Amino acid sequence: MKHIVNVVSENEWLKAYKDKADMNKFISDCLCDGCEVIRGGEDTTGIYGKDNVIGVHLFFYPAWLDFWNNDIPNLEKHFGKREIWEGYYNAKNREEFLLPYRADMEYAEAIGAEYVVFHVNDVSNEEVISYQWEHSDEEVIRAAAEIVNELTRGKNYHFKLLFENLFTPGMMLLKPSETALMLELTDYQNKGILMDTGHLMCAPQNIYTEDQGIQLVLDTVKRHGELAKEFKALHLHKSVTGQYIQKHKSLEIVPKEEFYDRWAQGYDIILNIDMHQPFENPRVQEILELVEPEYVTHEISAKNRDEKLEKVLIQMKALGRI
Repeated sequence: MKHIVNVVSENEWLKAYKDKADMNKFISDCLCDGCEVIRGGEDTTGIYGKDNVIGVHLFFYPAWLDFWNNDIPNLEKHFGKREIWEGYYNAKNREEFLLPYRADMEYAEAIGAEYVVFHVNDVSNEEVISYQWEHSDEEVIRAAAEIVNELTRGKNYHFKLLFENLFTPGMMLLKPSETALMLELTDYQNKGILMDTGHLMCAPQNIYTEDQGIQLVLDTVKRHGELAKEFKALHLHKSVTGQYIQKHKSLEIVPKEEFYDRWAQGYDIILNIDMHQPFENPRVQEILELVEPEYVTHEISAKNRDEKLEKVLIQMKALGRI
C-alpha cells in the first residue's frame, strides 16, 4: 500500500518548492511515498519525474456530455452561443475535445505513472445551482466509456486506468450495478476503481457526521461484494456537508446571466459541498483494512504548503501512522 499526496504541475503553484529535492522533502514530511500530479498549466521546473510521481489525475471538464453528443439545444441553453462553448472546450469536434486527455495520458506514460485517474461524472453550472439533474447516471457512464475507449484504442499504456466516483450524475458508487457497467463497457484491460471517500459522502446528500460518513463508505464497499476487489485506490478525505446540501436545495437561486458568472456561482457551491478535509476519527483505519487498496492518495484541500502538510498529518494521525 503506497501513500501519496496530491500536487499540481504548474509554474505558479510550484513557487512554494525550490526544486525536486524540496518537493521530495515535502512528500517525505507528509509521510508519503510519492505524489499524484494534476497538470494545471506550463511547468518548466523539472520538479516532477519518475522518482516521485506515482499517479496522474487526468484532465477533466465538469460538464461535457452535451458537447460529446453534439446536443446543440442543450449547449445553447447552458452556454448561449457557439463561440462560448467552442472557446470553453477549445474544440469544435470530438477529436479536438480529446486532445488534452491524450496529452495527459502521454505525459503519464512518459513519466512512468503507475495509475491515472478518470472522472466519471457530468454536471452543468445550472444543475449545481438548482441541484436538479438533467442526465441519468447511465447516460454519463456510457458516454464516459466511449471516451475512454477512444483514448486507449491501439495504445499500449503501462499504467492502471482508475475510474473515480463523483456525487453528480455518473458513477457515484451508490449502485453496484452502475460500477459494474463502467467496467464492463471499457475495453482497456488494466483498469479498476478509485474510490473517493469524500465524494461518496456527498452523494446521498444526508451525511451529517464523520462517523456517518465512515459507515457509509464501509457499507458501500460491503454492498459491492466481489466487485469490491476492483477498488484499487482511494482518494482519502472527508466532506461532512449534508446540512449545507439540504439548505442549498431549499433555496431558489437565480443563475447569473453570463456563462462564466454562472460558472463562478456553481464553483462556489461545489467548494462548500466537496470540502476535501482530513479524517480525524480513527475509525478511518477500518476503510483501509476493508478495501486493502494499492494506493491511498491524501487529497486534502489547503491554501498553502504548510497548511497542506498540517492537514495531511492530521489524517495520518487518524490512520495511526503518527
